[in-house]
Amino acid sequence: MSAPITLGFALVFALSATLAAPLNAQEAPATAAAEVFAPVDGATADLAAYVWQKRPVVVFADSPNDPAFAEQLRLIEARWPELAARDVVVITDTTLDPASDIRRKLRPRGFSLVLMTKDGQVSIRKPLPWDGREIMRAIDKMPIRREEIRNGAAR
Repeated sequence: MSAPITLGFALVFALSATLAAPLNAQEAPATAAAEVFAPVDGATADLAAYVWQKRPVVVFADSPNDPAFAEQLRLIEARWPELAARDVVVITDTTLDPASDIRRKLRPRGFSLVLMTKDGQVSIRKPLPWDGREIMRAIDKMPIRREEIRNGAAR
């Protein structure tokens, strides 16, 4: 009676180890890299470089010490793997002078969250921090994202 139980535990252990392992050695680093939250500095970012490649989420504040700015980054980071799967790039800008090209183009006042489409258009502006889930819902309603989903892009 103990032999079948031991064999059963061995099979469960082997199966769980197989499922936990990456499919190949190249997949593990790519997945880990995609899940690293690393906002791009607005002073060096070029929105034109992201057209048709990424969905910029631009977070503005008058200071990096702005509580709304810190809260917004925390909310985005909490949902980062899901946002990264939607081709999001987070750009932060907390420098008023000299104003970056992005700040001059989008013209925020104080704290501002700007969600842009892949074709470079402003989709939504928010004056208060927005939860990552709300950002994902807004992205999933975009026509380009809906087409990506129909064509089998990751959810």
